[in-house]
Formats: sequence, structure tokens, C-alpha cells
Amino acid sequence: MDSATIFTVPATPDEINETQIVEGQMARHIGIEITEVGSDFMVARMPVDHRTIQRIGILHGGASLALAETIGSIAASYCIDREKQYIVGQEINANHIRPVKSGYVHATATPLHLGKSSQVWDIRIRNEEGKLVCVSRFTVAVLRKP
Repeated sequence: MDSATIFTVPATPDEINETQIVEGQMARHIGIEITEVGSDFMVARMPVDHRTIQRIGILHGGASLALAETIGSIAASYCIDREKQYIVGQEINANHIRPVKSGYVHATATPLHLGKSSQVWDIRIRNEEGKLVCVSRFTVAVLRKP
């Protein structure tokens, strides 16, 4: 992608956190929040705590996927004409690289493809030391509103 902004709707992390990560939904429940919006990337963080660990005390793979799909979906929704279109997830995959026991994980979403009918996003999740925890690829369909 070039250095021009990819987002059709400018927004700050605070605006996104207020309007997209709402009470009663998974992202809010597990503590996901947007921390940065660049011209061609978006960053979110999620705590590694009692809500996001599995029985042996490490970050649950499903929580990593919830983080990846959340940041990918939000980023994708800012790359369309929201008056005429909406996005839905089609496919997500992940490779879990290393465990995390505490602190936060940080996910960075960058587009691999922004087409008229689909988008593909690369999501890299890192621990607080910057070490790679999970790599995910997320595909969304871009649909027309009725």
C-alpha cells in the first residue's frame, strides 16, 4: 500500500472506542481498545487477564482471534462508503507463536488488499516487549446496503 491514507472516514482512537467498542459486546467485555490510527494501519490492545486466559494461565487462542477480528473489522469498516456499504467477516486464520501470561497484547492491522467486494487484512499481535505472539489473516466481504 502507498503512504496515502486508506481510511475513508477519519477517526481518532477515542471516537472509535466510543462508537465501535460498545457495552454488552465481546470487544468491550474482554477489554479491547483502539490505541492508534495511522494513515494505513490501526492498533488495538487487549489485557491478558482472567477474561482472556485459558486454563493453564496463558493467553487463549480464541481471545487472540477475537482481538484480530475486532481490529480487522473496525479497520475495514473505515475503508468503505458507510452510507452505501457494510462489511462482514468471511475467513480468519491464525498462527500462535508464543504464549503470554500477563500484561497486554497489541494488534496491528494493515491491509493486504482493499477491493470493491473484499478486503484482506494482516494482523500481527505482539507482547509488551514487541515479540510476535500471533499472526492472523482476516478476509471481509464488502456488501451493499439494501
